[in-house]
Amino acid sequence: MHNLVILVLFGALLCAPHQCLECPSGCQCFAGTRTVKCVSKDLRAIPQDIPGYTRNVIITGHNIFRIGSETFQELKNVTNIILSNNRITEVASHSFSTLSYLRSLDMSCNHLTLIHPEALNIPGSPLKELNLSRSLYNYTSLTDLTTALRWGGLGGLLSLDLSGNCLVFLPPGMFSHLPSLQHLFLGNNSLASVYNGTFFGLRRLELLDLTRNSFRAFQGDALGELERLGQAPRILLSHNPYVCTCEIQDFAVWLKNSQAQVGDAEALTCTSPWEFQDRPLRELGVQVIGCHATSPPLVGIRDEVGNLSLQTSYVLLGLVLGFVGMVFLFVLYLNRQGIKKWVVETRDACHEVLEGYHHRYEIDTDPRREYLSKDVRVEQKSPTNSRFGQAHSDNRLSQLPTDTCLVQIPSDTQLKPGSISVDL
Repeated sequence: MHNLVILVLFGALLCAPHQCLECPSGCQCFAGTRTVKCVSKDLRAIPQDIPGYTRNVIITGHNIFRIGSETFQELKNVTNIILSNNRITEVASHSFSTLSYLRSLDMSCNHLTLIHPEALNIPGSPLKELNLSRSLYNYTSLTDLTTALRWGGLGGLLSLDLSGNCLVFLPPGMFSHLPSLQHLFLGNNSLASVYNGTFFGLRRLELLDLTRNSFRAFQGDALGELERLGQAPRILLSHNPYVCTCEIQDFAVWLKNSQAQVGDAEALTCTSPWEFQDRPLRELGVQVIGCHATSPPLVGIRDEVGNLSLQTSYVLLGLVLGFVGMVFLFVLYLNRQGIKKWVVETRDACHEVLEGYHHRYEIDTDPRREYLSKDVRVEQKSPTNSRFGQAHSDNRLSQLPTDTCLVQIPSDTQLKPGSISVDL
């Protein structure tokens, strides 16, 4: 009996580093720490035969593109999951809902493009740490994550890592449903500004990391958000490209007078302009920057720059107009023969019209038209006395001067009263 006990203990020691039974193919199982480790085995899905005693799941370096609701259905005792560097693109609804003891979830270094609004929903809100660094593939995934944080029931979450995601914008109220959050990592992104309401609801925040972003200055809403965080959180703001011009003076004053804990305040330095390069922000004042009310050199520089820009605009406008004028003159030169012909024809037509008007004016103003006009009316009214009218007309004609030329007009031609006579 004593020998049997010794053999059982010896077998347990041999099998402890890697569980002899129920260990998935290509994975390592450690019964002592209740850990299953699958590294770089080119898995296409999460193994389904993971032992039920497992507390820690480490699966990295595979091609697992989707996490579904059935993935961890049998692992109710898991407390820590590491799924980093697996090229995961989709997290389906209720993917972790059966893991009522899950405290830490690491999905860093993936390509998340689709996150269901209830992907992180776990009854009882046991999740304390969520690592999504270098995982959000595009802006759509950020929108999905914002919705998942709102509907995921993560009231107990203490740490959230969103570093290295190339974020340029944080939606206002994104963290408002994380009242217990203590550590928020937003470093190594492309954030250039913080808007009003970005950190709303973070009443227990202890650490805020904004290092290695694209902040040039904090002013307006951004300073208001940092001030509303109070004295409790430790804020990290170093390794940003701060531009030490007039726009940064409010931030410099805030660094000197604020009660907020800027943990790396001594490391905040100017990146530009060159005369302030590597100079600590805390040493800057309005007089040093050149923004004092009694000494406004930058204002004059801005006016000069504005005038120069206006002059440049005028020069460009003049060049454009000159080019258009040259094109117009070139077109006229190519069509010079046609334009000359058109001018000549127009001139001749106008000359003929004017001559016609002049001839009619001379005829209408001749006083001798009155004699003939009376005879024509008499003849038209008394056709029976045509002989008498003809004799009378001959008598009248004999009274005209000898140098008078008469023109006979046909009887069917409509004229103004009287006949026409022209002196030769």
